[in-house]
Amino acid sequence: MKHGKRYTEAAKLVDRSQYYDVADAVGVIKKTANAKFDETVELHVRTGADGRHADQQIRGAVVLPHGTGKTVRILVFAKGPKEDEAKAAGADFVGGQELIPKIQNEGWLDFDVVVATPDMMGVVGRLGKVLGPKGLMPNPKSGTVTMDLTKAIADIKAGKVEYRLDKTNIIHCPVGKASFTEEQLRENLQALLDALNKAKPSSLKGAYMKSAVLTSTMGPGVKLNTAKIAN
Repeated sequence: MKHGKRYTEAAKLVDRSQYYDVADAVGVIKKTANAKFDETVELHVRTGADGRHADQQIRGAVVLPHGTGKTVRILVFAKGPKEDEAKAAGADFVGGQELIPKIQNEGWLDFDVVVATPDMMGVVGRLGKVLGPKGLMPNPKSGTVTMDLTKAIADIKAGKVEYRLDKTNIIHCPVGKASFTEEQLRENLQALLDALNKAKPSSLKGAYMKSAVLTSTMGPGVKLNTAKIAN
């Protein structure tokens, strides 16, 4: 694959043979993220888990101390007093049954996170084929199926991110923006790593984090020292 001049220059700043600790990796990412827009910094972890087994599923959420740097649009499925609570808490869109055709037939997807009260999951379930593949389906493990809408919305607006295994047992998760300070990125990354370590399946044998790479949207990957970040 042929890379552009900007990427090639940025890649020279990364020692491909080296495994970096968190602080050094963040420092390198800050230097290599030089696109004309504010790049997202992401962590990609290849795990030793096998997501085909229920006891090795890894899924959860963590509130990053400095947020994600992104304005998140929240859709809440609720009714009655809970609808009023969601609106008061700052949800961008609130509704119920009437939203089904808008999403299913009109392709409306102007939201980043979907939250629902448990009693609305029967309605939301009908959108499984649309929301599921996009990772938007509400889930109790990530705190998006809940009666405490005020807390859920506040956490998401504050920088809550969801992590989960993809089909190849890799976790992809944002940790902030390239414009963040090194300290902010370090603290966000550490919060995510702590959450991932706590989520390690007890049935997992062998290495948990087989490899971990920190990258920006347009920049080269920086390999992390998994011996230091996994416990």
